[in-house]
Amino acid sequence: MSRTNPLKELSRFGVSVWIDNISRELLESGELARLIREDGVCGLTSNPTIFANALASSQHYDEAVRRLAAQHPEPQALFEALAVEDIRAAADLLRGVYDETAGRDGYASIELPPELSQNSPESHAQAVRLNKLVGRPNVMIKIPGTGEGVPAILASMRDGLNINITLLFTVGQYEAVADAYLEALEYRLQRDLTIRAISSVASIFVSRVDTFVDAALDKRIDNAADEADRRRLESLKGRAGVANAKVVYERFRSYLGGRDWQLIAASGAKVQRLLWASTGVKDPAYPDLLYAEELIGGHTVNTMPEETLKAFVDHGTAARTADRHVEEAHRTLRELSRLGIDMEHVGEQLQAKGVDLFSEAWGRAIDVVEAKRRQMLGLGQEVAS
Repeated sequence: MSRTNPLKELSRFGVSVWIDNISRELLESGELARLIREDGVCGLTSNPTIFANALASSQHYDEAVRRLAAQHPEPQALFEALAVEDIRAAADLLRGVYDETAGRDGYASIELPPELSQNSPESHAQAVRLNKLVGRPNVMIKIPGTGEGVPAILASMRDGLNINITLLFTVGQYEAVADAYLEALEYRLQRDLTIRAISSVASIFVSRVDTFVDAALDKRIDNAADEADRRRLESLKGRAGVANAKVVYERFRSYLGGRDWQLIAASGAKVQRLLWASTGVKDPAYPDLLYAEELIGGHTVNTMPEETLKAFVDHGTAARTADRHVEEAHRTLRELSRLGIDMEHVGEQLQAKGVDLFSEAWGRAIDVVEAKRRQMLGLGQEVAS
């Protein structure tokens, strides 16, 4: 008897698996089509780091760079043209999923440039432009859920765009974008505009929380008064990411049970699902499927890097976990708070750092594109490694 694919089993628990990867090779080799067909992958996210790595490490973009370089001499415009081609191709491969699920899944996500992160009106304008440029109903525009990003998110969803809200870490940050989604749907209903085609995900980053909190705990461990105190601090390592995510999930479920959402849902609105992002384990001391296995619950998306997908197929366990041991999660966060590690403050720092990291990654991607352009045009510069 053949073994059931545990990755496909996740759908029985309300989980949609999206792949956190994109490359011309993934699209053209048939690998993404295979992942959709055999492993139940039903969406795709991308980011500048992934794109830069794909461009720098293969020759699959050479023809496209030669073809597009004359039309887009500026490296940022060339980067966008290449990324849009990839996202269109991914969206086309996922279109069957989109149609079969009536727009619940089958999305490919693309980001706005980071220089827009402090400019809400321009972020909104560029989201509308990029959505039109891709020209696929199953594209999601990624906008960070920062203080400046939320107004752009609200305006874009009012216009009927599908939005992947990124860089969320805490309950407070989640609440702001959940309220924006509800407000956007109400706005459209009041104007007799359709809401059935609108989809959004609120992307909660997980492993970055553990990386940050573990570093803070390590400092306290180094200064621990005695062995008992040291063991207590050690026991908290690797627990913050899952605990924080479970508390966000608890808040999400309370939204779904609220009267405001129930009224909107009756008009055909889709749930703004939680998307677990940054689910690849950073610390090799932790189980490789820590975040994939501990956050399984209804109305969620898990966007996994390729190695996590493969690991789940190989030895993952599909079982409902996102709403289990929630009181223990609260206790963990209370213990951290008593140590001066407040999760909302942690989230503020992680969100600001996330914007900076995104800007760095974007700059790196632009440099790689320019180097590839010069190489393809024989201008004497190798692709940056």
